[in-house]
Amino acid sequence: MSRPRFADPEILRTSLAGTILRMAALGLGDVADFPFIEPPSSRAIADGYVLLQELNAVDEARQLTPIGAKLAKLTLDPKLARMLLAAHDQHCVSEMLVIASALSVQDPRIRPMGAEGAADVKHKYFVAEHSDFMGLLKIWAFYVESLQHKKSNRKLIEECHSHFLSYLRLREWHDLNGQLAAQANELGLRLNPSPATYEQIHRALLAGLIANIGVKADEGHYQGAREIKFHIHPGSSLFKKGTKWLMAAELTETGKLYARNVAKIEPEWVEQVGAHLIKRHYFDPHWEKSAAQVVAFERTTLYGLTLTPRRRVHFGAIDPKQAREIFIRSALVAGQFESKAKFFLHNQALVEEIRELEHKSRRPDVLVDEERMFAFFDARMPADIVNGHGFEKWRREAEHKNPQLLCMQRDDLMRHGAEEVTEVLFPDTLQVDDTACPLTYRFEPGHPLDGVTLTLPLHLLNRVNEARCAWLVPGMVRDKVAALMKGLPKGIRNRTVPVQEFVTGFLSASPSPRPSPLKGEGVTPSPLVGEGWGEGESLAITTALSTFIRNKLKETVAPEVWEKIELPAHLHMNYCVVDDAGQELAQGRNLAELKQKLGQAAQMTFAQGTATPFDREGITQWDFGDLPEKVSFNRGSQTLTGYPALVDEGENVSIHLFDTAQAANESMRGGVRRLLMLALKEQIKQLEKNIPNFNQLALQARNIMAPDALKADLLIAIADRAFIGEDVLPRDEKAFIKQRDRARTRLPAVAQGATRIATDIFTEYHALQGPLTQKMSHPLQTDLQTQLTHLIYPHFLSQTPWEHLQHIPRYLKAIQRRLEKRLGNAERDGKHMASVRELWQQYEARVEKHRKAGIQDEKLTAFRWMLEELRVSLFAQELKTPYPVSYKRLAKAWEEVAP
Repeated sequence: MSRPRFADPEILRTSLAGTILRMAALGLGDVADFPFIEPPSSRAIADGYVLLQELNAVDEARQLTPIGAKLAKLTLDPKLARMLLAAHDQHCVSEMLVIASALSVQDPRIRPMGAEGAADVKHKYFVAEHSDFMGLLKIWAFYVESLQHKKSNRKLIEECHSHFLSYLRLREWHDLNGQLAAQANELGLRLNPSPATYEQIHRALLAGLIANIGVKADEGHYQGAREIKFHIHPGSSLFKKGTKWLMAAELTETGKLYARNVAKIEPEWVEQVGAHLIKRHYFDPHWEKSAAQVVAFERTTLYGLTLTPRRRVHFGAIDPKQAREIFIRSALVAGQFESKAKFFLHNQALVEEIRELEHKSRRPDVLVDEERMFAFFDARMPADIVNGHGFEKWRREAEHKNPQLLCMQRDDLMRHGAEEVTEVLFPDTLQVDDTACPLTYRFEPGHPLDGVTLTLPLHLLNRVNEARCAWLVPGMVRDKVAALMKGLPKGIRNRTVPVQEFVTGFLSASPSPRPSPLKGEGVTPSPLVGEGWGEGESLAITTALSTFIRNKLKETVAPEVWEKIELPAHLHMNYCVVDDAGQELAQGRNLAELKQKLGQAAQMTFAQGTATPFDREGITQWDFGDLPEKVSFNRGSQTLTGYPALVDEGENVSIHLFDTAQAANESMRGGVRRLLMLALKEQIKQLEKNIPNFNQLALQARNIMAPDALKADLLIAIADRAFIGEDVLPRDEKAFIKQRDRARTRLPAVAQGATRIATDIFTEYHALQGPLTQKMSHPLQTDLQTQLTHLIYPHFLSQTPWEHLQHIPRYLKAIQRRLEKRLGNAERDGKHMASVRELWQQYEARVEKHRKAGIQDEKLTAFRWMLEELRVSLFAQELKTPYPVSYKRLAKAWEEVAP
């Protein structure tokens, strides 16, 4: 009762694509205007046109295309017809006729109830690995072969049924294939003489199934066109295997949306077959210097599916206006262009020169902004120049008429004159020894090279003066001094206001190197700024500041105050150490660490590969002529100063060329002493056999040195005092002979005196061993052990200067007296012990700092022995000291110690 009396007209039940196509071919006008008895809905019409656009049968204006005109001649579903036309281009018409006719009839494979398993086994014979369509071709090949070899229709039918194939459906398929072949022949679609490839067949199929593609999602389903999601039907050969990209003959919904008759495809095929439907998105356009063109990345999509996520493409053909702008900004303004053109080299050199002014002055406002430079080229270049090749072709012709057309001038590039940036204030080199070492500037806070960098050849590392480098360059020292002043305690800092005037006063009065106040501040530049800047030794900047503050404000600034001030990185000189080839070995702002790391290598390479007469070994007598204190020699194009000296090798001496006078002087004393010991070896042997009371001495020293080591150490101490003492070291044979003669006469008395001192030392040391084992506080025990280990240690006899060695017995007696008094003066002892410990720790910290920096400071050594005298004064005053000593005197002495 509820069934409609009449069925819906076919025009309302089927896709209108075929109808629209044939009406367009017949010139019947727009389908929406046609007077149907039962007109289709507007949505059905729209869907029909959408399908025809997918097949490239109509254009966006719904006008018939050449492909559409051909499709209209085939009485076949438009999708299948489109496959046949594509097959002609892909040379696979034979295979496509079979597949198209197969898709137009029922699937010939049958699965009778109760025999599903047997049917599945037989059907596996027709399975193709990547494509259900190829499986249809296998069924077709089976049927055709069966037809050719049939003995009777009954046998043919039995053969089909044994493979669970419907004979009737196969025959219908065969008949339809013949009809389609006839139509194809009429349209000029010729059968291919040889089998087509997988790619040819599926490209042709794709032309009709372009909307039925999908890509596998992470969740396991397939993402299809227009945001649909589907799964592969269980009956497909790809059900379990799957594939990244696929296409389907149809999508049907039975609980889930399933894809039937599917095949593996490549996204590149989709992009080519569906070129009329592809949407192209371009991003990240940029200049490529090597290709000399602007490129971008292209992303292609079809119905929301990304086919190519990131493909490099030439951007000039896509957006010439934007490509031209990027070319100008990147190639011509930023200089990212491979060109030897005169204009380009000129402009780059000029820009670099102005940027150097910015780095030196630490002002980013000298060079004009990119917009000004862009406008310069934009006004001169034609609108169609988008790449390097086109630019070069135009430029050659344009410069033939006007050679200066593209050459920028300083006025084009500078916002102001930067007159304060001069060679005097910001030199390009710093003199180290006789070599002008490059200075480079960089204004980039946070960058490792921010500030000024001194590039040092490795062989000059030990020659550079850290105190000098602390002054930086004249144009930067004002900022450094101002920063140091701001870090002072508030009480002193407030008295330096206004800071800039105070800084100006200091710079005008400071010792060499004397940086000049900046021009225009009402102060006449120092005449010492010019050639003298950086030459010779210089006073540490903090020492100079302390002296200036003390003289002007009557305030004392301890070295520790300066050390605690943290300056910005650019206010410390940066050092870059390079080898002979200019390759960086190390860089940093701590010269002491660099010397510690590379100082030995610097000494080894200093005279390496250079022929000099000062390189001998195995010397046992002075037979090498004069030995000057310093010599000049050539190393490549550089003239260097070296310091020749004798080196004690134990059994003999050698001559080495040192890179610093300090290292040479240290070695020379030991070398001369050894050579004199060799010259007076008989006297030394005699002395060695007749050291008074040596056995008793060795017994008392057994905890410090073995007997042989003690004897060797004592002999060196005697030889050093007798052979050299405070005498000037000989530098020629005549002076050496005189020194030998003096040494011979002095040896007996010195030997007697040195042995007596050694005996006194070890007698006192031995006497202390008992008291030191007595019960005492841990701080006191630690303090005494620290003192003793720095007085008495292996080889201390030869390593302690004579003027201090003779006082060690008194220092040991002072320890004895202190132990005797400690019980009645515990509070006083503890108070002084804390004060002395603080001074000692201060001393040790400075020793370590000097060691890393390679500094030898006699004033620090003097301070160390003043500390011993202070102990005597505090804990054993009755033993007296050779000179007045107090906390105040030590504080004053500390001010003179090198920082």
